[in-house]
Amino acid sequence: MNNAAVEWLERHQIALYVAAIAAGLAAGWWIPGTHSLEVAINPVLGLLLFATFLAVPFTSIGRAFTDLRFLGAVLVLNFIIVPVVVFALSRFVAADEALLVGVLLVLLAPCVDYVIVFSGLAGGASDRLLAAAPLLMLAQMLLLPGYLWVFAGAETVAMVEVAPFVEAFVVLIVIPLAAAATVQWAGRRAAVARAVETGMAAAMVPLMMVTLFTVIASQVRGVGEQLGALVAVVPVYVGFLAVMVPVGILTARAAGLNVRSSRALVFTGATRNSLVVLPLALALPASLSLAPLVVVTQTLVELVGMVVFVRLVPRLLPELDPAPATA
Repeated sequence: MNNAAVEWLERHQIALYVAAIAAGLAAGWWIPGTHSLEVAINPVLGLLLFATFLAVPFTSIGRAFTDLRFLGAVLVLNFIIVPVVVFALSRFVAADEALLVGVLLVLLAPCVDYVIVFSGLAGGASDRLLAAAPLLMLAQMLLLPGYLWVFAGAETVAMVEVAPFVEAFVVLIVIPLAAAATVQWAGRRAAVARAVETGMAAAMVPLMMVTLFTVIASQVRGVGEQLGALVAVVPVYVGFLAVMVPVGILTARAAGLNVRSSRALVFTGATRNSLVVLPLALALPASLSLAPLVVVTQTLVELVGMVVFVRLVPRLLPELDPAPATA
């Protein structure tokens, strides 16, 4: 792909993402069998994350681990502030156990995968989010049962299996990260590795489009068929996105973060781990069979929200103009 084509894709990426979402909605609703695309979600997402990790120099990831102010803000926002917000919003569906469990599962788990991509598109500190991803994954594995116990009761905790969390961590974080590190290391010596880096950088926008299309096309039919039961959770998810923008900005200011880190903090507070917790929801008993679709509904709402966030967040957190030169 030549430079002019890559520049065109990057310049029109938001419109292209909206087109991918629209195509996914149309294909998922009108073309039979698109639900089978579900098996491609993790491979496509893993490839997107490989490209994302490859674009972040691993020397900068090492420096990001030392940014304790940002890491502390990420943990406070996701595991102290967000649960308060989620508890308040979840009261609107507390009368229906399946809706409640699905909402709690997805909103209490911070995203560790495509948040890095969307934050980078908005000029956020992707290297810092990448460094924070293992901490976020470990913390949610440890804390999610406790939050579920407090918000939904001990019986709900007993229904949730941990194995899908571990599998998702390996498939979506460990393998793409190790592959990216290997290619970066080999790139100093081998032309093939450098060609892979160049090719994956050029493929970022198409990969995001394929990911959006695959997730939406594979899930929209199931959501549409249960829309009457699921409509109650849509305002909850929209409300969560709306609330987390000012909450994230205020948290960033309280922590004294710079603009790039502040943008990244807003994204990590707003995006949730829907593709990772979906296997947890699918493993729930038949009495909670609606819970997986509750999780998928959040994915659909969030993907549209992220396309908006890519434009909105930089406007709310603009880069500071450099000081004028003095004589």
